[in-house]
This record gives sequence, structure tokens and C-alpha cells, in this order.
Amino acid sequence: MLQPKRVRRRKVQKGKGNMKGNSNRGHRLAFGTFGIKALEQDLLTSRQIEAARIAATRHMKRQGSLWIKIFPDKPITKKPLEVRMGKGKGSPEYFVAVVKPGRIMFEIGGVPEEVAREALRLAAQKLPVKTKLVVARDYA
Repeated sequence: MLQPKRVRRRKVQKGKGNMKGNSNRGHRLAFGTFGIKALEQDLLTSRQIEAARIAATRHMKRQGSLWIKIFPDKPITKKPLEVRMGKGKGSPEYFVAVVKPGRIMFEIGGVPEEVAREALRLAAQKLPVKTKLVVARDYA
């Protein structure tokens, strides 16, 4: 699973304000020729990202390259079951990546178009957000 080696703050506020608006970074293809772009905002867990990565790489059969453009760096805390209210915030359980609309999440390069389309379609099925396939302009 993806998670940071160390964090500056062990517990952070959940905050829905940081998910408002469109993504102003990571909204263009940087490495590959094809990618999937988020059309809505959500918190993606490291398990969801890993499931999408496995689905895409299995279909590509170890040819070409896959880039993951998001990283889960926000800790989500949870209190144990059957604990009464109060007594402070729970301990960190897992990490999530904040995804805004327009964010490119995965990129693929070095494979034919039909292979890339199918691999990204399979990856998008594993994600909880609506997505759109994007193609680099210079691809001919």
C-alpha cells in the first residue's frame, strides 16, 4: 500500500474546504500518452489506488509504462468500536489522496491505443469517482 514514510502532523483535520473547486495542478498529461482524469471530487484510499494499478498493469501484460499521479498523504483517524463520545480524537487508520475535478490520476505510455484504453477503463472501474479518458494532443 502507498503511504508516506513520515508525516509532519500525525492527525489532521478532515476539512471539506480543501476539496472545493477544480484541480489547479496535475491537470495535464506529463509523462504518458493516455490518462484518466477525475470528473468529481473524492478521497481515494491507498487500497483503491493499488487496485486500479493492478487492474491496469495486468491488462498491459508488462509492456509500456504506468504512472500514478496521486499519492495518499492525508491520514484519516477512527475511534475503536463501542467507544463512548469524547476522550479525544481517534488514532490514524489509513491514508487518502484528495482528488479534485480535473486531476489526472493515472497515465500510460508505450502501448497501442486500444490496449491503453482498455487498461484505463479497467482501472477506472476500481475508483469511486467518475472519470474521463484523455489523450495527448501530439499523439498521431
